Amino acid sequence: MSNSRKPYIVGITGGSATGKTKFLYELGALFSQNEVCILSQDNYYKSNDYHTKDENGHINYDLPTCIDLDAFHADIQKLCNNEVVKRREYRFQHETQQGEWLEFYPAPVIIIEGLFIFYKEEIFNSFDLKIFIEANENIQLERRLKRDTVERNISADYVLYQWENHVKPAFELYLLPYKEKADMIINNNSHFNNSLKVVEDHFRCILKNKSNTR
Repeated sequence: MSNSRKPYIVGITGGSATGKTKFLYELGALFSQNEVCILSQDNYYKSNDYHTKDENGHINYDLPTCIDLDAFHADIQKLCNNEVVKRREYRFQHETQQGEWLEFYPAPVIIIEGLFIFYKEEIFNSFDLKIFIEANENIQLERRLKRDTVERNISADYVLYQWENHVKPAFELYLLPYKEKADMIINNNSHFNNSLKVVEDHFRCILKNKSNTR
């Protein structure tokens, strides 16, 4: 595959509640489906039967082993080979209910996002650009409390339990070591407007170059 046809692959990661989803939503809204494809690790969670439980019997969802990283990698390769990817939506807190079928179409720019996308070497090595989104810990926790209690109907006490016993240890082990390997670090304590514009302009240059070399 020539460089003009090879997709430009971007990896976007960061800790829980740093604003990855919002950043991706706003970034994706700036481009058409023919220009940018976004593939999320969130739809590759294994069923609860395969998850590890902590010493108190609670499932720890903040481990790389919770994700079918092999299937995730295989679907990334399919997109790179100009194939359409079909995947069922994963429904948090309702994992026994089958989600809708989602379709992801090849595009000149492919964005891969998720907590552990830098952890698997084969996926990490496929990225042309690596972005790490961060925020202060107290801001992350405030956002996670709001999200999980309102959107996922999780008690505040259990959100705090997960934060101290699952989220923070996982971040320190599986995400923080890769921060220094990122090409771009986005601080999202209050907003990411400037960074979003920088990434948008970069993508438009990539798309223009690919269009000119066809």
